[in-house]
Amino acid sequence: MVVIIDYGMGNVSSVQKALSFLKIESIITSNHDIIKKAEFIILPGVGSFLQGMKNLNENGLVELLTDEVIVKKKKFLGICLGMQLIMDQGEEPFQCHGLGWIKGTVTKIQQKDLCVPHMGWNNIDVLNDKYFTKGLKNDFYFVHSYHVIPEVSDVIAATVNYGSDIVASIQKDNIFATQFHPEKSQDVGLELLNKILS
Repeated sequence: MVVIIDYGMGNVSSVQKALSFLKIESIITSNHDIIKKAEFIILPGVGSFLQGMKNLNENGLVELLTDEVIVKKKKFLGICLGMQLIMDQGEEPFQCHGLGWIKGTVTKIQQKDLCVPHMGWNNIDVLNDKYFTKGLKNDFYFVHSYHVIPEVSDVIAATVNYGSDIVASIQKDNIFATQFHPEKSQDVGLELLNKILS
C-alpha cells in the first residue's frame, strides 16, 4: 500500500492523480494506523520549512515517520518541501529543525542575475542511476526558493544548474527525494514515479 502523507502542505491530490494514471493505488492520510500499514510512504509538499515541520509535529507525524522510514526502513519518496524536510535544519523563514534523516541544511537560493523562486522546466545531471537513466537530460518541473545542501555529496542523485549546480534529487538507502515535481513533469516524471514505485 502506498500512503501519501496529508499534513496540510499542498499538492497531495496531484500526486495521487499521477499515481492513479499509472494504475498505482494510494491513500491520502494522516492516520497513524494506516501509515503503519504502508509499504511505501510519500511526503509531498509546498510552502515554508517552518510551517511544514509545525504541521508534522501537530499531527504527531515526526516520530511516527522517523520510526517507519529510518527504523523500519520503509521505502520513502519526498517531493519538493518533502525533500527539504528530511534534512537536519532549514532557514525558512528562520533556522529551525527538520526531520534529521539526512545531514545538511536548506538555505535560500542566492543568484543575483536569476529569478527566485526558481520556477520552470530544467534539465538535470544524473549522478546516481538507481532510478534515473544515466545521462538523463529530460526536463523536470521545478518551483522553489530554497535548496538543499547535504553535508556529504554521496547522497546527491542529481543536480540542476541554476546559476550554479544545486541539488535536484537525493538517494540514500530506502530514501529517495526530488526537489522537482515528478507528478507535474509529464511523461518523464510519470516514468520516474513508475520506476520508483514498481
